[in-house]
Amino acid sequence: MNLRPALIALIVSAALPVSAFAVGSQTDNTNPPAKTENTTKCKDGKVWDKNKKKCVNPKSASLDDDTLYQAAREMAYAKQYENALKVLAAMKHQDEARVLNYKGYANRKAGRFEVGMNYYHQALAKDPNFILARSYMGMAYAEQGNLKEASQQLVEIRNRGGANTWAYEALKESIDHKVSY
Repeated sequence: MNLRPALIALIVSAALPVSAFAVGSQTDNTNPPAKTENTTKCKDGKVWDKNKKKCVNPKSASLDDDTLYQAAREMAYAKQYENALKVLAAMKHQDEARVLNYKGYANRKAGRFEVGMNYYHQALAKDPNFILARSYMGMAYAEQGNLKEASQQLVEIRNRGGANTWAYEALKESIDHKVSY
């Protein structure tokens, strides 16, 4: 019996980040996005079009949903919440969990807590394994001082395979130190 292929598979799988095995249909990397032209050059909810090499209106542009999503995500992290919402509104598939999650994040961070929580619940109804939505919702609970609900989301993230992800660590830090992302 040749154990070499099994040993190689074991070594390769051990070398991969645990988040690569996280449960859930969302392909979203839970690490914060890097800054691009979307937040350094574009204004008023416009999005960088790599082909045209300029900022364009997301509704009139021929940009796909993935490009718009990445731009909205970057804007949300850059505290450009209203711009992120404009870009999210231009996406064709409004009922996707990832869209609902960032609508939740942008609204919550813009001061509309209940609106944000509603979107998180909608996102999790679509995909209960979406750990980033669970993390953001948990952070929202922590910000409100509801550490019991925040901790429940932390447990859910861990139980769904996300214990070694940014989503888990960020929520844990938020609970432990009441840090807001």
